[in-house]
Formats: sequence, structure tokens, C-alpha cells
Amino acid sequence: NTWLNKHCWSVTIPVLFSAYFAMQVIYARRKYKVSPPETTGHPEFERTFRAQANCSEYFPIFISLLWVAGIFFHQGVTAVCGLLYLYTRLRYFQGYTGAAWGRLGPLYASAWLLWMLLGLALAGLLAHFLRP
Repeated sequence: NTWLNKHCWSVTIPVLFSAYFAMQVIYARRKYKVSPPETTGHPEFERTFRAQANCSEYFPIFISLLWVAGIFFHQGVTAVCGLLYLYTRLRYFQGYTGAAWGRLGPLYASAWLLWMLLGLALAGLLAHFLRP
């Protein structure tokens, strides 16, 4: 039970980020009068919609790597990488909604952090399964 309580945060915090991004799309729809299911309209709406969709597309990869790295490598190191990843995705979202080029720096940083989580997960799995 303690393990579950401690690890619920690793899903709850990213879900809150996803909810924030989704709400921004709703606000942009209202502001620019773009009714569902339309996905085109004002350029600022389109950037907001695309930023939210992109963050949602990477969410399952992030959560999977976060949990595997946390379980098999090290919880503290993984938590730091996870928080940095969420911060870079927030900066990505903010940058993209402002201007398309504003997403690039945070995009590269978040990709690097996903590769880092993948490396930690693989190292942890290898150590776990190859340990005598």
C-alpha cells in the first residue's frame, strides 16, 4: 500500500499536466470560435491544438519509461528526470503556442530526457535480469 501511494504521484502529476494542456485547447476553441471536431482555424488555435496533441502522443511513452526506470534502476534519479521532462514539456507547450519556432529548444530537451529515461530503464532491466 505504501509503494502504491508513493508511486501514484508519478501518474497524477503528468495527468495534471495533460489536463492543463487540454484546458488550454478548450480556451483557445472558445477564444477563436473553433467548434469541435474542427482542428483548423486561427493559427494560435492550431498551434495550441498541435502542442496538446503532441504532448498527449508522448504521454504513454513517458509514463512507461518512468515506471520501468523507477522500478528497475533508481527512483530518485528517475524522479528527477521525470520532473525535468515535465518541465521541458510545459516549456514546449508554452513556446509552441506563442510561435512554432518556440517549441524547438524544449522539444530537443524533452527528447533527450526520454532517451535518458530509456537508457536508465534498459540499464535497470539488464542489471535485474543478468544479475546472478
